[in-house]
Amino acid sequence: MSDFKEAARESIDSRARALIELSQRLHDSPEIGWHEFDSSRDVAEVLAGMGFGIERGYLGLPTALRATYGAGPFRIGLMAEYDALPGLGHACGHNLITAMSVGAAYALAQVADAAGLTVEVYGTPAEEGGGGKIEMLERGAFAGLDLAMMAHPAPVDVAEARPFAVAHSHIEYVGKAAHAAAFPTLGINAADAFTIAQTSIALLRQQLPPTVRVHGVMTNAGEAPNAIPERTEGRWYVRAASLAELDDVQERVEKCFHAGALATGCELTITPESKPYAEFRTDRAALDFYRANAETLGRKLESEGPATQMATASTDMGNVSQIVPAIHPYIGVDSFPVLNHQKEFADHCIGLVAEKALLDGATALAWTALDMASA
Repeated sequence: MSDFKEAARESIDSRARALIELSQRLHDSPEIGWHEFDSSRDVAEVLAGMGFGIERGYLGLPTALRATYGAGPFRIGLMAEYDALPGLGHACGHNLITAMSVGAAYALAQVADAAGLTVEVYGTPAEEGGGGKIEMLERGAFAGLDLAMMAHPAPVDVAEARPFAVAHSHIEYVGKAAHAAAFPTLGINAADAFTIAQTSIALLRQQLPPTVRVHGVMTNAGEAPNAIPERTEGRWYVRAASLAELDDVQERVEKCFHAGALATGCELTITPESKPYAEFRTDRAALDFYRANAETLGRKLESEGPATQMATASTDMGNVSQIVPAIHPYIGVDSFPVLNHQKEFADHCIGLVAEKALLDGATALAWTALDMASA
């Protein structure tokens, strides 16, 4: 093991308690996308205490940040996601993502001058459907990075991310209210429109490629059982293997929503919640280094089985990977059969197993950056 790698591991070990406490604070106070005010402030303060220069409100986004250390020729970008899921808290483990990236950044900062590094941490808001990294990309973030990295909690360790492209849409039907018993013929039923749309989507699934996923929820189904629902709303995702495939499938799904409007006479509004997330493009050299480093730390990497399916979940990190070399490995918290986005998964993102994943993930990321910088 190189002297730089040993120094990096020692640095992470020396800050282990502070990293665990950062993860715990984020976990205890979950904030949803674009509202991560306390979380972003906490992360900025921790990084400032580690000697990083801090830009809060980065690129005009109130909860985004950029922290930098060093001035070497090889630029490493570490992503810190800290948004939580509505109603589920940190059931995707973003508290661990942030702490791992902060830990790796601190370790790299200790050897930055000698190893020729510029270390950059990006606090990226609203990954859970808001497309924060896409907004940051369009404002000039991440340009020129030699490597972008993060590690994501999952039931088991999986080295290679294979996330789908995804489009997020807000659906709204507007009809006409009426008394459901006395004057039902005067109503235009917005709930019926949603029922027709969902039935159409269910029938469409038989003709969709196996790489496609279509799913969503109604967030407003009406007000009272004795009133014809005047307005209904929902949030729907369409996923596909690539942006090209997504374009075709999204159009077909939208026709199902139009069918609901046509059949009932409701007005339909489809509003994108963000620009589409792209499929992930993995840097093979960095992935090979990460795999070797994770195995050196004793991590058991899996490539198949039901617990590995998190590797296909969508992320706005896919858009970053389209412009700079990137990896997005998954690090296991030994939760299976509990999976990401289940409420119980949040419980697995704190505690002794999660803490080991945090420290191993930070170390593996730091070592991978050093390998790439010296390759």
